[in-house]
Amino acid sequence: MLLAGDAWDAKFRNFTKEAWRLETLPQYIVPQEAEEYSRFLSGQPVAPEEDDEWADLIKTHRETGGTIGRVHIVTRPLSDYIRFEFAQYYAPQSDVGEDIRILDVTDRPNPLEGVQDFWMFDRSTVVLMNYEPDGKQTNRELFDGDPASFVEYQRIALAEAVPFSEYVKQL
Repeated sequence: MLLAGDAWDAKFRNFTKEAWRLETLPQYIVPQEAEEYSRFLSGQPVAPEEDDEWADLIKTHRETGGTIGRVHIVTRPLSDYIRFEFAQYYAPQSDVGEDIRILDVTDRPNPLEGVQDFWMFDRSTVVLMNYEPDGKQTNRELFDGDPASFVEYQRIALAEAVPFSEYVKQL
């Protein structure tokens, strides 16, 4: 089953304990980001959105005992897009409580080689994030099976990654 619109948004409104994401790509093509990304590439400073619905969602879930987190697998040198993502999203989202971690596999084997991007909600519902090789999203697909392997992917990712704030200090 493909997810879009309100069915997709509901996953973020309705989870009770945890929404968690694995990101594996060096670039995501998001049309809504094109203008801000272009400014970033031209050397202009990045300013987090003033009316940030994602930050509000993070705060709301934290108030009720829920968490939102992610691990992004990267290699150095970081792509332009990842540097943009760090400045535009990760820094402000981390500041409001999203548990963002980085798994740098530059000098070591990737322990999650071949695992695709996904979101997992309450360790019971998995949504596969399907992308073209260039990072353009094709769709989101509700996984219809046992989530145990995704729970294990999360365990591995969290064990191998470092907090975002710690990672950026090394750059």
